[in-house]
Amino acid sequence: MAVEERDSHTGYLTTGHEWNGIKELNTPVPRAVYFFLIIAFLFSVGYWILMPAWPLGVTYTKGLLGIDQRNIVADSLKQAATDRSVWTSKIQTEGYATLLADPKMMAIVREVGRPLFGDNCAACHGRDAKGGPGFPNLTTSSWLWGGKPDDVFNTIRVGINAAHKDTHVSQMPAFGRDAMLPRGDVLKAATFVYSLSNPGAKNLDPATVAAGKKIFADNCASCHGDNAKGNVELGAPDLTDKFWIYGGSLDSIDTTVWGGRQGHMPSWEGRLSELDRKILTLYLLDKRTEAP
Repeated sequence: MAVEERDSHTGYLTTGHEWNGIKELNTPVPRAVYFFLIIAFLFSVGYWILMPAWPLGVTYTKGLLGIDQRNIVADSLKQAATDRSVWTSKIQTEGYATLLADPKMMAIVREVGRPLFGDNCAACHGRDAKGGPGFPNLTTSSWLWGGKPDDVFNTIRVGINAAHKDTHVSQMPAFGRDAMLPRGDVLKAATFVYSLSNPGAKNLDPATVAAGKKIFADNCASCHGDNAKGNVELGAPDLTDKFWIYGGSLDSIDTTVWGGRQGHMPSWEGRLSELDRKILTLYLLDKRTEAP
């Protein structure tokens, strides 16, 4: 029969295990451990009784509180739909001027419009809507087909050179490539156009500019206007400002006059709801006020 050994310092019995002169004490489990184990057991029993817990084949124990996460989610979605209907109804029924002047509504438009624009428009116009080579900057006041709310909404609806039956249609002729003008006249016209947005340029020959002005009047004014301010009915851009889709350098303008341009924007009718298209319109009009 083994003789029990008690530690002289603590008074606890040893287990008989010893390692390198160190003996293991047979200390009792702290009462706090039993206390928390009992609390945990009572809590689990209470949870099993009150909450959905145990699977029973095709069903489960519902619990005395009758809580159902599926119903909670359904109620949350129903409430979200109700809340959404309040502001969507305002956007659908109120005019652009009223909505643009309402800070609360525009805060919603910015929140909802940002991902809407990012998912559908940013691939071409950039997430900041400032465009890039071949894609217009939408934060400026220079809009090919008009910058009024109804104009913007309609452009989003029908697109440009798209498949929609009412799409905007425009094309810049290739005056040089298609032999409509000789090479020298193309450069003269481009030089005149360049001078319109760069009136202080010192590297331009006045005689070339004057010759280009006549060529412009004979070949370009029918679309861009005698004052070169453009025509929103034709989608012809204003050539006197600093906003250029394909670049405003003399070389870029020369390339455009020589080879022509034809942009494309898809029609979003049928892809986006009328509500989404109006939100996008408001979002872009709001972005335009942020332009420098």
